[in-house]
Amino acid sequence: MSFEDWDEIRTAFQVARLGTVSGAAEVLGVHHATVIRHIDALEKRLGARLFQRHARGYTPTEAGRDLLLVAQTTEEQFNQLASRIKGLGETVAGELVVTSLAGFSPLVTPVLASFQEKHPGVIVRFLTDMRLFRLDYGEAHVAIRAGAMPEEPDNVVQPLVRMRHALYAAPAYAARQGLPSGPQDFGVHRFVGADVPRAPYHRWMRDHVPADRITFRASEVAALEDAVRAGAGLGFLPVMSASGSDLIEILPPRPEWEAPVWLVTHVDLHRTLKVQSFLNHLKEAARSWEGI
Repeated sequence: MSFEDWDEIRTAFQVARLGTVSGAAEVLGVHHATVIRHIDALEKRLGARLFQRHARGYTPTEAGRDLLLVAQTTEEQFNQLASRIKGLGETVAGELVVTSLAGFSPLVTPVLASFQEKHPGVIVRFLTDMRLFRLDYGEAHVAIRAGAMPEEPDNVVQPLVRMRHALYAAPAYAARQGLPSGPQDFGVHRFVGADVPRAPYHRWMRDHVPADRITFRASEVAALEDAVRAGAGLGFLPVMSASGSDLIEILPPRPEWEAPVWLVTHVDLHRTLKVQSFLNHLKEAARSWEGI
């Protein structure tokens, strides 16, 4: 691979990461025409379409995703080599991409900020989305996931914490409907539940609450929590979210309602200095999360 090829691959990597020619041009410090020229030349050299062009930007094809995985890994390894050559092997810098559900933001954002304070050369991108970002396509360095243990091949999975959940009601609901004295009263109350009950506490609700009493359903955790706070019905919330609020605890946390939280990294990037430094920093911070 020539240096010109590498320039073109780096350009393609940035286009895929940012989704637009203008974004890639800004990051690379080149004119947008140069970005287009690099993409066209690389596709011609490889004899394959790397991107689908559309009004909103560029989306990688299957061939593009394969190339970008190589580019992500190679760039990380090259940066580590450059640091060692310069005698800066202990320097952590460059972009760090972390993904998690939005509900983890109150815990994760302070950790990212303190990590950046410790390593000023780090540029943080925190992706909070229901979408499962593909580490094997270089979409993120570290994923923080809850629920069943991730099983994608070539990923390194480590336990982080277990999140406790309890059943709550808002004061507005209690004033309007009263409160159950136990599960025997569930048949006359309204509940907030998930459309697809994946979490253990939602499965418990499905088994113990009549289906017609789950009167408010949503697909995202944040919407479910908002519905409970608005008084739409009884519902499960993480203890960390309900702590300090005016919500009324109906049933206390149970071990079977706990949701395990996992740290996920791709095997090709797991041992890089930047990823290892952040993982250690996050694990240290998580020691203070007991009781969440």
